Amino acid sequence: MPKSRVRTKKVYTPPADMRPQERTAAAKKKPSPTWVPITALVLIVVGIGWLVTYYLSGGLFPIGTWGYWNLAIGFAALVASLVVLSRWR
Repeated sequence: MPKSRVRTKKVYTPPADMRPQERTAAAKKKPSPTWVPITALVLIVVGIGWLVTYYLSGGLFPIGTWGYWNLAIGFAALVASLVVLSRWR
C-alpha cells in the first residue's frame, strides 16, 4: 500500500492585530444591583411565612376572611421571587 502524501502547506492564521475582538454577550452585561438578591430573599421568606402561618393557624391568620386567597398570596410571593431571581447576574 502506498504511503499517503503529507500536507506540506501550512494553515494560514491571521496576525493577532487583524483578528476581530471576541466579546461574548455575558462580558458586555453588568452585574446586577445588590437589591435583586435581597428582594428575592425577602419575597421567599414572606411567601413561605405567609403559607406556614395560614396552615398552622387553621385558616384564621394572616387574614381569615380571605380564605384560600391566602394560598394565592403566598404562592404569588414565591413566584415573584423566581421572576426577580431570573434577572440576577
